[in-house]
Amino acid sequence: MNSDRYRLTLVADGRPTLQGWRESETVTRRKFSAWVGHGDRPGAQITLIDEETDSALAQWPDSQ
Repeated sequence: MNSDRYRLTLVADGRPTLQGWRESETVTRRKFSAWVGHGDRPGAQITLIDEETDSALAQWPDSQ
């Protein structure tokens, strides 16, 4: 089991295509911003999850 707290997931065409885990929220938020540039395609969604609290910290595109 991965002990890193923050998880990024890029979903494209309804399937997870990239995932990454980090210990630092600051580093993970920078990665989130970088991934947004790669997620510019129809149906792409990027989420940043705090696995300790099981809460979404950021999502792109923004939730409606």
